[in-house]
Amino acid sequence: MTNSIFLMDRKVFYISMGILAVMYFVFGLVSWINAILIPYFKIALELTHFQSYFVTFAFYIAYFVMAIPSGLLLNRTGYKKGIMYGFIFLSFGALIFIPAAFMRQYAVFLAGLYCLGTGLAVLQTAANPYVTMIGSIDSAARRMSVMGIFNKSAGIIAPLLFAAVVFKSADNTTFALLEAGTLSDIEKNIILQELIRRVIVPYAILAIFLLFVGIGIRYSVLPEIEAGESKTGGEDNTNVPRKSLLDYPYLIFGAIAIFLHVGTQVVAIDTIINYAGSMGIGLLDAKFFPSYTLTCTIIGYILGILLIPRFISQNTALKFCTVLGLLLSLGVVFANHTVSLFGHTGNISIWFLASIGFPNALIYAGIWPLSIHNLGKFTKTGSSLLIMGLSGNAILPLIYGAIGDHHGLRAGYWVLIPCFLYLVWFAFHGHMINYWKRVK
Repeated sequence: MTNSIFLMDRKVFYISMGILAVMYFVFGLVSWINAILIPYFKIALELTHFQSYFVTFAFYIAYFVMAIPSGLLLNRTGYKKGIMYGFIFLSFGALIFIPAAFMRQYAVFLAGLYCLGTGLAVLQTAANPYVTMIGSIDSAARRMSVMGIFNKSAGIIAPLLFAAVVFKSADNTTFALLEAGTLSDIEKNIILQELIRRVIVPYAILAIFLLFVGIGIRYSVLPEIEAGESKTGGEDNTNVPRKSLLDYPYLIFGAIAIFLHVGTQVVAIDTIINYAGSMGIGLLDAKFFPSYTLTCTIIGYILGILLIPRFISQNTALKFCTVLGLLLSLGVVFANHTVSLFGHTGNISIWFLASIGFPNALIYAGIWPLSIHNLGKFTKTGSSLLIMGLSGNAILPLIYGAIGDHHGLRAGYWVLIPCFLYLVWFAFHGHMINYWKRVK
């Protein structure tokens, strides 16, 4: 297998890894703040649970719509210039939050979130091939784990930073008054207007930061990927003619696996604050739960770095993690015992939910190389298809929210069970299906 251009110069390799780490940190900063935007918008914009999860829909549906256009953009502009354009999209999306806050219009916020998602679609379409190209396909999960640590570290910081900047110590009392419904319409509107406008300054600062990061990477030493198709996906040497991506069953199954996996990941992170609230845990305390989930994820990444591929293969890790995810999901749905942990008292099911972050750490990193190998000239477009699978983040939270509104928030977690059942099937069998004629 051909090694990456990065291996020609170790200094460039390490600098490039550092630049990619910054990019994945920014991905996490922008993405995982949704975990606290959902309950924040629910209060400030008076939304139902279902409506509040349009935050994730607007953000992640951009991956589905823009993944292939992102690949075309990168082909036209080159990867480094395309990365700069991706950051410009991010900056513009953050700026849209300013007029949205002044107007207190959810639709305008959703437009900003869609623009943020568009920027990330461009950036991830560029970043994932970079990480995959650094070395052997057999250790791709390990490199993805390194980047995942930076991504999830930002995810730990993002909701806590947002809460520190936007919320005040007296807000629990304010939220209680709003929930009680004892305020007049005028008083309520004044409070809600003041609450929603607190995002103006932090998002203005974020917009400037994102713009400068994009310009900095454009003129950095990060090597340019050749415009032609990458060979890191290997060549299809089966002597079976393949005319399109649809002729690779394991790629299609992998895209579905990505769709379901990322959906379970965002459900576990972005719904946990509201679930904690259903147990009587206030928002200012519940803000820590996404960080607990992401801490579990980082632990999983660290173990992946230490163990893969030296002690276990990435395929074995994928099998273990999918089975563990299924067992933890069953715990979320069925476990029923009150516990006190880290100063929080609630049903033990919430800790099973937070623990799903651990197996989720290595599932994405395991699916990607199993789905992208031996695509030959279809490697780049295959990568775009997998990026489209990230739209699972848009759909599954909406399904969860719809079930939660009608049957209770805990019942919504039944959505996790069929997702993990499919992931177990992919890990043990689906990724080995090379030809449709073998699918019985």
